[in-house]
Amino acid sequence: MELDEIKHLIELLQETDITELMIEKEGSKLKIKREKFMSSYEVIPSVGKPVEVQSPKEAVVEDTKLATITSPIVGIYYSATSPEGPPFVEVGSQVKKGQVLCIVEAMKLMNEIESDADGTIAKILIENGQPVEYGEPLYLIDPS
Repeated sequence: MELDEIKHLIELLQETDITELMIEKEGSKLKIKREKFMSSYEVIPSVGKPVEVQSPKEAVVEDTKLATITSPIVGIYYSATSPEGPPFVEVGSQVKKGQVLCIVEAMKLMNEIESDADGTIAKILIENGQPVEYGEPLYLIDPS
């Protein structure tokens, strides 16, 4: 893939709501990923049993050996693909690097958030349907 083609693709993506693009061409792979910020968002009340949530700041200080998965974008956190569906992961779930943990909705686009580490989900730091900020901790993963 030529540099001019890549620059052209980046320019096209800046005019859309697409946050991630992967292209395979002539044996080459290109993945372009960008973070999109929202100026406002709608809070959707969650339906289901309440989850015990610990303050993210307290959890990070208390569990420094744990890997922290943070939100790469601003949006609404969803633990499952639908309100009736099972959550992607729960406390105690074994996860692999690249496994989908949740969805963050931004501007009507559903962005899958993947694990950056192998391990066990130690804590879920946010409730389903709650707004999240860029860089806000979502999960703590015990790598052992």
